[in-house]
Amino acid sequence: MHRPFRRLILLSSVLLLIAATAAAEDHPDRVVHQGVPQGKITAGKFQESQIFPGAVRDYSVYVPAQYQADQPAALMVFMDGGGFANPKGAYRVPVVFDNLIHKKEMPVTIAVFVNPGTIPATIPGGKARSNRSFEYDSLGDRYANFLVDEFLPVALKGLNVSTDPADRAVAGGSSGGICAFTTAWERPDQFGKVLSNIGSYTNIRGGWAYPGLIRKTKNKPKALKVYLQDGVDDLSNLHGSWPLGNQDMAAALQFAGYPYKLVMTDGGHSGKWAGEVLPEALKWLWDDNAESTNIPIVNTKPKWEPHLDAVARDDVPKGTVKVMKPWESTIFPGTIRDWSIYVPAQYKADEPAALMVFQDGEKMRDVNGRWRVPVVFDNLIARGDMPPTIAVFLNPGQEKTKPVKKGKFSNRGFEYDNLGDRYARFLAEEILPEVRKHYNISDDPNLHAIGGSSSGAICAFTTAWERTDLFRKVYSSVGSFTNLRGGNVYPALVRKTEPKPIRVYMADTSGDVDNAFGSWPWANQRMASALKYMGYDTRFDWAEGYAHNSDFGGSKFPEAMKWLWRNETFVPQIDTTDDLGSDFTLLDLLVPDESWELVADDLGFADALCADKDGNLYYCDMKAPAVVRISAADGAKTEIAQESVSGLEFSPDGSLLYACQGSKNRVISINIKSGEVKTVAEGVKPNDLAVTNDGFILITETQAQQVTRIDPQTGEVTPVDTGINKPNGIALTNDGATLAVSDYGGTQTWTFRVSAGGVLDAKAPTMPMRLPIDPQGEFRFNEPPPYMASSKGDGMAVDKAGRYYVTSALGVQVFDPTCRPCGVLPKVNKDQPLTTCMLAGPDFSTLYIAHGKQIYRRKLTVASTK
Repeated sequence: MHRPFRRLILLSSVLLLIAATAAAEDHPDRVVHQGVPQGKITAGKFQESQIFPGAVRDYSVYVPAQYQADQPAALMVFMDGGGFANPKGAYRVPVVFDNLIHKKEMPVTIAVFVNPGTIPATIPGGKARSNRSFEYDSLGDRYANFLVDEFLPVALKGLNVSTDPADRAVAGGSSGGICAFTTAWERPDQFGKVLSNIGSYTNIRGGWAYPGLIRKTKNKPKALKVYLQDGVDDLSNLHGSWPLGNQDMAAALQFAGYPYKLVMTDGGHSGKWAGEVLPEALKWLWDDNAESTNIPIVNTKPKWEPHLDAVARDDVPKGTVKVMKPWESTIFPGTIRDWSIYVPAQYKADEPAALMVFQDGEKMRDVNGRWRVPVVFDNLIARGDMPPTIAVFLNPGQEKTKPVKKGKFSNRGFEYDNLGDRYARFLAEEILPEVRKHYNISDDPNLHAIGGSSSGAICAFTTAWERTDLFRKVYSSVGSFTNLRGGNVYPALVRKTEPKPIRVYMADTSGDVDNAFGSWPWANQRMASALKYMGYDTRFDWAEGYAHNSDFGGSKFPEAMKWLWRNETFVPQIDTTDDLGSDFTLLDLLVPDESWELVADDLGFADALCADKDGNLYYCDMKAPAVVRISAADGAKTEIAQESVSGLEFSPDGSLLYACQGSKNRVISINIKSGEVKTVAEGVKPNDLAVTNDGFILITETQAQQVTRIDPQTGEVTPVDTGINKPNGIALTNDGATLAVSDYGGTQTWTFRVSAGGVLDAKAPTMPMRLPIDPQGEFRFNEPPPYMASSKGDGMAVDKAGRYYVTSALGVQVFDPTCRPCGVLPKVNKDQPLTTCMLAGPDFSTLYIAHGKQIYRRKLTVASTK
């Protein structure tokens, strides 16, 4: 975690720290004592899961010495069980249980230690695939049902265990911690207690959403008791900030009325500190009278005085404010809004001016209020601290048929809190053209800023996020990056999206609002931490106390404007030291100052990228038609065949290109040297293909919803999988042991284990695809935005480090070898389809994309891992 945010956490968590002396390494309950009865541990292996097909896992069961078969015992299930079961490890659960049960400080409890699943390879040279993240980090009831319906009946066979959820607990650390919470959250009828150490309430697979979900249960909380431990120096990496995530979780549990305890210890992402406090954690968890943590929200009202630059001066030229005719919007039909335009005294019609748009504009332009934008602009422009800037003050829309009530505009939340590009379109298509009719505005987006407070602030960020071609400066005070309408996703999106050219100023305070929709202080800290991690040009001003108002933001506004409009050339400071060895952050993949380069233009339709052993790229212009090779050495283009194909892949010996011709219901081969075309198989409708190590062709048949195997020696065709909605892209890992298949009509990319002869099993939806927002969907309050039902997952590639690259409606989605999302490289042209991608070039470190009528390439550091 970056040091400024560590300090924020320390300041915000003073009341949460426990006495170190009670958690020392030699805690008496972590040591074996003579005369204390010791439980017995038996080991087993489980490999019969239908929920996680193909996965095998070790487990063990601890039965305390005090267990009596005629009396139901309590139960505690530990994820990553091997680490918890080790009597000499960080946790020493059997030793602690022996001591606490002996002293009657916890009930007679059977412990089950279960490891995550592994998918063993079945082909020579294949690598086993870890199922841990898919099992542990995924939200939903899949893992809970695995425990309840499949695993525990086997592990607990012959043992008498209570069925009362109050007697049943789940526990884990890191991803195992969020897995424990998810299990109880989904099945409170089975588990009533949660012990979470360094829990991953981050964006590994969507865990950031829990604080918002918890708050929605305030009127009907689930019967759960939750213990949270984290270290103040825990991780801040591509997935999120662990300390901020855990404290945001705690704030949500407190708001919703759950019995919970938050313990912020020393240390980072390790079981060491959690193990030291484990005895006290277990005592609290099993004590029906244990007190919950209470984190007070302290509001203050310091005396407010305007900044010197917010006071009008007689010696400073003053701009003018022109009140515009109320605007009736077509993008927000049925609404009308007041607005005005500030023009600085230094404006010259023949010199393009900078631009800044303010939401809740009429409050922002009040020269007697907290912001006093015209006065601040007068002073800063006169002194040269910002360029001559035209300011547009926009009020939210109001339904024409309804009067404004108590200063609240009926369309404000809909316009400001929604994600997506609707408000940006409103500005781009309605307001800015009208401003340009009257004033000369620069076309440079670096000279366009947008700002606001509260919901107006998240609106400003959303506008710049969606349209960096229009705005590249953002001002945010007490920003509503919360679950009003899904804005709590932003810290997660920022960390897993290629950094955008945006400069962001933020201000917030510890006394900001905490309500049913989120904690503004924790949300803003998570947002600021994400921007910092991704190397954005960002500043975050923070203060203790205050409240959800304009006092602190207004006092800092002149300084914020000077910082936002400064001429300094920003050099990103990238720190990925918190990314673990198994993490694949975009920051280590992207080459600084490298972007997309056009390779081929004016094509009919580009598709079917593949590469040979020398790194030469092959593609098809489907409308020419032509299959073309681009030399890795000099970029020269050579036509190979005049065929229209949607998928290309080499035979194992490299002499033939296999190709999909869905329009002709066949798969063909193309001789690389002669260009001779032969039919390999007929009666199929192929979309894309892959070739196994032993030479079998696997094709996707999108309309038939199946993956089909072809024996190129005989032409025999055999379905090997059915049921994916619209199977499209298909790719094999470098060892040939895992097959990935994208779903053009769904939300996941699937993986399979590959056995000899092109046989597939262990099917699982392991890669969650990021989805576009449906602009025509229903945007509901306190709900996520209406996402499209399909990611339009298309062609894909795998690099030499094992990352998966899947093209989609949003861009190229990147996943690590365990199928965790790493991030998204947005499309170059939003209006063009992105059909497939491939790693090619002399060292296979250049990513090529087929993008409608163009092919682009980009240099990456694909071998870069910790």
